[in-house]
Amino acid sequence: MTHSTDLVVRFNELDPYNHVNHSVYVTYLEVGREAALRACDLPLPRLSAEGFQLVVTRIDVRYRAAAEAGDHLTVTTEVLQMRRASGVWRQQVLRGQDVLVTADVTIGVTDLAGRPTRPPEWLMAGLSRLSPDEGTGTEDQ
Repeated sequence: MTHSTDLVVRFNELDPYNHVNHSVYVTYLEVGREAALRACDLPLPRLSAEGFQLVVTRIDVRYRAAAEAGDHLTVTTEVLQMRRASGVWRQQVLRGQDVLVTADVTIGVTDLAGRPTRPPEWLMAGLSRLSPDEGTGTEDQ
């Protein structure tokens, strides 16, 4: 499924040009990933309690258009690919149908000491729910 998380741009997220600062979009992406994990019954506290972390190792962000104060945005999140101890997630920030930002995020699975590790089957099964061929799901923030 592609998970959707709704956000509203706040004044403190703007740069001197009255656009959302480019660094804020990385936070929006994080909010979207965390909401998607919760929707798949994989909240971050559970992962930590089970001895795992999901860590960002690379973000390739493409900025297409600016958001402004009060804009209603949607962050979409899906897992494109899972490998042994990492995967690639595709995210977009939308204003209505307009794509403002696209990002491919590489995320590694580690133990609590930060060593790469293979995810257990229950974690892989949960992440597979974010595969593009699993349908569509939403959650508002």
